[in-house]
Amino acid sequence: MTSLVLQSPLAGWCLALAEVPDPVFAGRMAGDGVAIDPTGNVLHAPCDGEIVAMKGARHALTVRTAQGHDILLHVGIDTVALEGEGFEVLVAPGQRVKAGQPLMRFDLDLVARRAKSAMTPILATTGGVVRRSAAARAVEVGDFLLEIETDAPRAPASLAAAAVPAQPEVRREFTLAFEHGLHARPAALIVAALKPFAAEATIHAHGRGANARSATALMTLGARCGDTIEVRASGAQAREALAALEPLLALAAPASPSAPAFAAPGPGGPRKLRAVIACRGVAVGPAVQWTQTPITVAETGGPFEQESRALERALGTVRAHLEKLCAAAAGEQRAILAAHVELVDDPELAAQARDALQRGKGAGFAWRRATRATIEALGAVHDERLRERAADLRDLENQVLRVLSGKPPASARVLPAGAIVLADELLPSQLAALDPARLAGICMARGGATSHVAIIAASLGIPALVAAGPSILAIAEGTALVLDAEHGHLHVDPDAAERASVEQSLARAVAERATDLAAARGPAATLDGHRITVYANLGSLADAKAALAHGAEGCGLLRTEFLFLDRRQPPTQDEQARAYQDIATALEGRPLTIRTLDIGGDKPIAYLPLPREDNPALGLRGLRTSLWKPELLRTQLRAILRVLPLAQVRILLPMVTDVDELRTVRALIDEGRDELGIASAPALGVMIETPASALLAAQLAAECDFLSIGTNDLSQYTLAMDRTHPELAARLDALHPAVLRLIAGASDAARAAGKEVAVCGSLGSDAAAIPILVGLGVHEISAVPASIPRLKRAVRSLDLAACRALALRALDQPSARAVRALLGE
Repeated sequence: MTSLVLQSPLAGWCLALAEVPDPVFAGRMAGDGVAIDPTGNVLHAPCDGEIVAMKGARHALTVRTAQGHDILLHVGIDTVALEGEGFEVLVAPGQRVKAGQPLMRFDLDLVARRAKSAMTPILATTGGVVRRSAAARAVEVGDFLLEIETDAPRAPASLAAAAVPAQPEVRREFTLAFEHGLHARPAALIVAALKPFAAEATIHAHGRGANARSATALMTLGARCGDTIEVRASGAQAREALAALEPLLALAAPASPSAPAFAAPGPGGPRKLRAVIACRGVAVGPAVQWTQTPITVAETGGPFEQESRALERALGTVRAHLEKLCAAAAGEQRAILAAHVELVDDPELAAQARDALQRGKGAGFAWRRATRATIEALGAVHDERLRERAADLRDLENQVLRVLSGKPPASARVLPAGAIVLADELLPSQLAALDPARLAGICMARGGATSHVAIIAASLGIPALVAAGPSILAIAEGTALVLDAEHGHLHVDPDAAERASVEQSLARAVAERATDLAAARGPAATLDGHRITVYANLGSLADAKAALAHGAEGCGLLRTEFLFLDRRQPPTQDEQARAYQDIATALEGRPLTIRTLDIGGDKPIAYLPLPREDNPALGLRGLRTSLWKPELLRTQLRAILRVLPLAQVRILLPMVTDVDELRTVRALIDEGRDELGIASAPALGVMIETPASALLAAQLAAECDFLSIGTNDLSQYTLAMDRTHPELAARLDALHPAVLRLIAGASDAARAAGKEVAVCGSLGSDAAAIPILVGLGVHEISAVPASIPRLKRAVRSLDLAACRALALRALDQPSARAVRALLGE
């Protein structure tokens, strides 16, 4: 990786690329970068380099650096229609230029009047990701503009057919129908359409060829509307690549930036598409494509007061809509919608929108600029979970723009029974507006397993797949689908026998769930009488009520972050004490295990700014953050100590790595007891989430009252795999023998100290893993409420001696896959 730093080629206002009123540029289809809303009329070189020939284009220039990176400077949006009027190019193709050297003069007034926008994108078309930029502030010529982190540059723009590997080619001629020829937008659409395919492609016109994967190369051809072009493709997926380009070039119609024209799976094509599991389950039903027409906004507006009032009214309408949804929701869904209500009143968004309004922008344009600047900032963060929060802002942007255009905040759609919704990205408010009784499953081209839509889907029990890729967007409406969110596959148009088999399995599963739920209130013990306690993981009062309905014997993990996230100030001691007391009361005397605040890394809070970290997963997380800012921890511990009866309560510490941390917290608890006049302390437990705590489990067990194993982070840190990484999702398995050996060591340490040991991570909700956990000596399972009936049935079918023998065999397996195979025997 190398860094490329560019200086501003124009005076004006720098903004995030997502704010450009053009889906191709905003969607980064032509490359990553920023844009400038200019106040000057002379374009300068952003770096040293060579001018690349752009035949017939006077509104755009490309500067190629010595390292081979192409920087496209595109003055205005849709300025190709001006056909060079108002532009004076000051340099010649092939000329070497220095940073800051004037390249072009243009009539800014003419561009502002006759083009769609004067916004000028500055893009790295040969690849790279913006790591920092001057977005959302004024820049002068020569100021720092952006830093792009780049790989080795792709092939140069002049690549022709001779550079393509010698493999059998497929060819097809087209008459170019794009009104202004192969300018930036259609060139970027072609590049985007080719991305999914293992093929090389060139486009030939006027006796010259250009690499079809380079927007800059395509623009150098100078191909005009009506010209005949030939597409040549070679490689393993040459025919598929040509099929993807055919509807684009045959019709020359602009494609959605999130859904280039892809060939649908046909006879002999892929019938099973891989995806990442967001919520487990299986569904059978017809495909329903969720598409939404992009909302066009006018860049310029009326008087400031008029546009400001319009935006305030729209925000008020959206706020009322979200509050209504929030009042009708429960659990995780309610918490997410409540966070969206907070976003409506976010002061930073309001300030950015106000600044744009004062510069003469329209209400919709100002709001889009504000949200997309923040989205751009989140996109530069290394942590995947933070990047996924950008979906919440896109959701809010969409709702406000709908209201400004005279529509309700959320679009309503009646689904067919058993619908499987396919979408590039389904937003939280859109999912909340769908009828869950008619929604069988969700599959998204983008998104992550920890996104808010994934969390809502899990709370509703809707099987969901994410990161399935753009090919799902080409599946025809009504196509029969089997969504397998147990193994991470979407089966497209399965045969009748396969559908019937899955439907029979689903019917059996429904009957089993009914039987399990009827028996869930009873205790769980093995065939030989070994008792296993089954608790619930909770995140709200609503979760507690649902857990009791599913047979939970108490709470093994209360995530207290719901009180701290998505707000501007920390909750008071009184507020926390009321919340904990309400949940304790709802549990009707059953144990309540309250985990102290687990923030940092993927869960930041606005009122506790954390230092910048290159690797947040290895930085201030969990108890480390609480001890770094101990006042938050003191307040929380005192709130917990006020719960009545206190004997019902246990305290659990996240991300402990040594005994000193445990001793520090115990001293804080004793300090709080003295202040409140409390004689006895609640049980204090330690989460085993790192190899350090697992290896020191004997020391920790000697001083704490119980151990609880968090298998999600323990797996991540043991296997050195980011648990938010979609490419590693299938390999990050807590049944890996290395993880199981650490669980075994922690369990042995607890047993030697006479202490209980629990599992509260996602492995505890996996019924297939229960025999091994029981065999390793785990006494307590804490799981998502919906899985509790099935887990109790699993425990009741086991024999303790057989479980111990199975666990010993599992420890000697070479991989998680081998352990899973052992369980399947």
